[in-house]
Amino acid sequence: MPSVLIIDDDLELCDMVVRLLSREGYSVEQCTDGEHGLRAALTGDYDVVLLDVMMPRLDGLQLLRELRAKSQVHVIMLTAKGEEIDRVVGLELGADDYLPKPFFARELIARIKAVLRRARPDDGKAARQAVLEVGDLSLDPEGRTISRQGTPLDLTTAEFDVLQILLLDAGKIVSRERLARVLGRNLGIFDRTIDMHISNLRKKLGALPQGAERIRTVRNAGYLYANPRITKRS
Repeated sequence: MPSVLIIDDDLELCDMVVRLLSREGYSVEQCTDGEHGLRAALTGDYDVVLLDVMMPRLDGLQLLRELRAKSQVHVIMLTAKGEEIDRVVGLELGADDYLPKPFFARELIARIKAVLRRARPDDGKAARQAVLEVGDLSLDPEGRTISRQGTPLDLTTAEFDVLQILLLDAGKIVSRERLARVLGRNLGIFDRTIDMHISNLRKKLGALPQGAERIRTVRNAGYLYANPRITKRS
């Protein structure tokens, strides 16, 4: 049974989310302030954290910053309608997704399912996917691990999925729309979700050994992983 932690000081919203997700078969707990929420999120007992931005004692963005220093638990930010800056900062800090308030129950469930589906390891029924090696990167789709020159890297679920698509098509342009579909999003005109995940990946991956940028922006087209040397091993 997937477990969800909601951290939000809106008691009415928390109660609604608890009832909704409980009916869908999730185990749900709530915290109404940031300090208690951070301690709960760090226990490792939850599959997904729903995190409000505006809270007493410790706001959601600071909580996310401290959480990401120790945990890669899946985080969906809950942001006020129209607060674009909160969404951008949340994604920069490593949130997997965001959902503006007010939201429809069906959309919340879809976002949670999308995050869990992308993170779920293969059940063994499908043929095993080969380990993908591109230059100094090694990506294991089954174990959902990524390493650079043998050193493991900590990526969020969304960052891993975006990088996997870029590596599979290394040397080719991948559109922002295609990357958005991988994350289960419909890309709006002003949606910067993909751009922020790309920015985070650039920081975590660093430059190529020769000093060149790994992920190039191709104006009006998308993104391209610059090193086309790809090998696969089972």
